[in-house]
Amino acid sequence: MSTPVLKGALIEYSGDFLGPLPNVVVFQFNPETVTRTMVIPQRPTGAGSREPNQAGDLPIERYDLTLQLNADDPLLAPISLTVGLGPQLAALQKMVQVKSAAFSLGAAVDTVGSLVGSGGSNAVQLIPRQTFPRLLFIWGQTRILPVVVESMSIVEKQYDALLNPTVADVTISMSVVIPDNCTDDLVAKGASKYSEAAKEVLAAANLVVAVRQAADLIKF
Repeated sequence: MSTPVLKGALIEYSGDFLGPLPNVVVFQFNPETVTRTMVIPQRPTGAGSREPNQAGDLPIERYDLTLQLNADDPLLAPISLTVGLGPQLAALQKMVQVKSAAFSLGAAVDTVGSLVGSGGSNAVQLIPRQTFPRLLFIWGQTRILPVVVESMSIVEKQYDALLNPTVADVTISMSVVIPDNCTDDLVAKGASKYSEAAKEVLAAANLVVAVRQAADLIKF
């Protein structure tokens, strides 16, 4: 019996828990190559540096990958027959668009009224704050990472008779978010701790092998 292949995914969530999910993209095909880059900030120098191995800011982990999409997939029918890859591409685009807080006309009118009544002494910001979507990048059992998409490039390669894209490549660059201690994003905190714990287990497994190899190299 063959082992099922895990699929990578990008999951957008809105609250402290994973449900209900506003947006999910499960990779149709896992990318053949995933590039990981550790961006290491410059170390302190001069009077600000106390020790040779003193670290500066925390390193930033980046992921770069290309998703290949094809509407000729039984799992996408019958929607793909009418709109091609439109739903998948729209879902990916929503993951890079900022989100505004819900705007209430009634609340805005009440706020303006209170400002007029108080002579403007209690100013309130009327423009809702904008935030980027909260995302999890899932890649295997040991990497569930809170990320922010830094760039996305969509190349539409083929179209149907209605000019709906049917074949496309989507190149995505993401950076892993390091949750702050003061953040209210419990999902990001949990995912970050889980992935870091998995990394510690993998490093410990490597140490077992490395110690045996070092024993063969060092004879004293």
